[in-house]
Amino acid sequence: MIRVLVTEAAIDIAAELDALERACGGAVATFTGLVRDDGGVEELFLEHYPVATEKALSDLAAEAARRWSLAAATVIHRVGAMAPGERIVFVGTVAAHRAEALEACAFLIDRLKTDAPFWKRETRGQDARWVGERESDRDAADRWKRS
Repeated sequence: MIRVLVTEAAIDIAAELDALERACGGAVATFTGLVRDDGGVEELFLEHYPVATEKALSDLAAEAARRWSLAAATVIHRVGAMAPGERIVFVGTVAAHRAEALEACAFLIDRLKTDAPFWKRETRGQDARWVGERESDRDAADRWKRS
């Protein structure tokens, strides 16, 4: 089971974890990303192109499922306006063993940061600016292309 969702709604971690645990694997790995205040960020606004974003996330989840023989994978990414501390992303994977679940989860979060078309705008007081890709995100994603 692969589940991908791009939404403005808050992420219900308990419900998502419950669904993953019912996938009958031996290990569940999750990652939850929060909006950082990064030097006074008051709001993070994410825009996306729905068809392209959902396809990119679905393709990544399918690749992870193939590479690590996953029983299930969930990728949920928020869009719209968010405040520091709010959940922005949830990734969950289910596999027979912990190593596969953990690696697949890391793969998904590393690759979605660079492969899914999201545009981020940070607002600090009266100043709003678009945020570019970080070199550290590219390096994290590139390690999966080598392995």
